[in-house]
Amino acid sequence: MARLLSKPLQGSLSLLILKTLSRGPLHGYGITNHLQQISDDVLQVEEGSLYPALHRMEHEGWISSEWATSGTNRRVRFYKLTAKGKRQLEQEENDWREVTAAVTRVLNFV
Repeated sequence: MARLLSKPLQGSLSLLILKTLSRGPLHGYGITNHLQQISDDVLQVEEGSLYPALHRMEHEGWISSEWATSGTNRRVRFYKLTAKGKRQLEQEENDWREVTAAVTRVLNFV
């Protein structure tokens, strides 16, 4: 049984959202659903974390949003990556790789 992590590592939520939106526009539920599915149900992002992060990222200019009708005929806000967001994603991916490589070195130290 997979262990469900409701709180992703601090600082990784922006990276996860940006990477998800790099595939195309999604609404909030679509973002959380994608992250949960692609992580084999290990990651679950709660609304209380997701929407403040989306609001902050929109304020930073990394994403933009617009209202539209979902596949279930509901009015929802769709989020998409901006050019600034694409650059931020690249930076965050590089930072993440550097940090995880450093942690791996520490874990492998005998």
